[in-house]
Amino acid sequence: MERVWGGRALEAFGKPLPEGAVIGESWEVVDRPEAQSVLASGPLAGTDLHTLWSGPDRERIFGARAHGAGDRFPILVKLLDARDTLSVQVHPPTHRAEELGGEPKNELWYLAGATEDAHLFAGLRSGVTRESFSAALEAGEDVSEMLHRLPVAAGDALFIPSGRVHAIGAGCLIVEIQQNSDTTYRVFDFDRPGLDGAIRELHVPQSLTSIDFEDVEPALRPPGDGVVESNAFFAVTRLTLSDEPIDVTVPGECALVAVLCGEASCGSERFGPGAFFLVPANGELPVGGPCEILVTELPSPVNRGV
Repeated sequence: MERVWGGRALEAFGKPLPEGAVIGESWEVVDRPEAQSVLASGPLAGTDLHTLWSGPDRERIFGARAHGAGDRFPILVKLLDARDTLSVQVHPPTHRAEELGGEPKNELWYLAGATEDAHLFAGLRSGVTRESFSAALEAGEDVSEMLHRLPVAAGDALFIPSGRVHAIGAGCLIVEIQQNSDTTYRVFDFDRPGLDGAIRELHVPQSLTSIDFEDVEPALRPPGDGVVESNAFFAVTRLTLSDEPIDVTVPGECALVAVLCGEASCGSERFGPGAFFLVPANGELPVGGPCEILVTELPSPVNRGV
């Protein structure tokens, strides 16, 4: 998808891009009315994700955790290339989303790549209040200066719960793993015109209703292998694999695998950087390398509060 803040970095991550286009987003795993993932290989090649999820074999393919997990596959995965800084934005928390006509959206950012001066904005700086933030917006000030700024490098990760005001700084290549939602309220956009030349719409009243003003100076997840994030919406683990294949799934559950670097093998298939594939719950399909991968699982019933 073309975005005013996008670039060409996804080419180096295995994505063919239209000539001359500035691409900011690639939706890699998606089951939404406006977009669908389609299996590219395997015995079900050509089948879209919603057909798999809504069919009679849901639990056989996706595992027991798929039971009661909604009418659409509950996780959406994107690649984001921020050549320029994105708008300051927020997603509505669950207790506000319905009244605002939107959907809650909790997400994880994993830095697949970063320039030397790359950074993220998340949460508020200590001392910022709703009143001071609102006054700065009304005065047309750059409110990104009121957000907590986090220098980042490849391998860093940050959880963005609904209600956390945030922005992605220039120079970040991100794997974004999120709830299946597409509600975003734009708080501030640096008076920047969009690709059509018009100033992009802001959603200030909705944003002020959504922002958690108690959310101050959050910390990055430490780099390295192991659990990156586990919550009521998804669980993400980073693994470094050798040539020897291993099981990456919880027994009886599926897993989404994102290849960060190297080459992953699964069955007879091989996948390079930027590839995403589904390991089904009903098959014994270990994954080998050498490679670095992110493994995303559906949340356990305990985490979902079931």
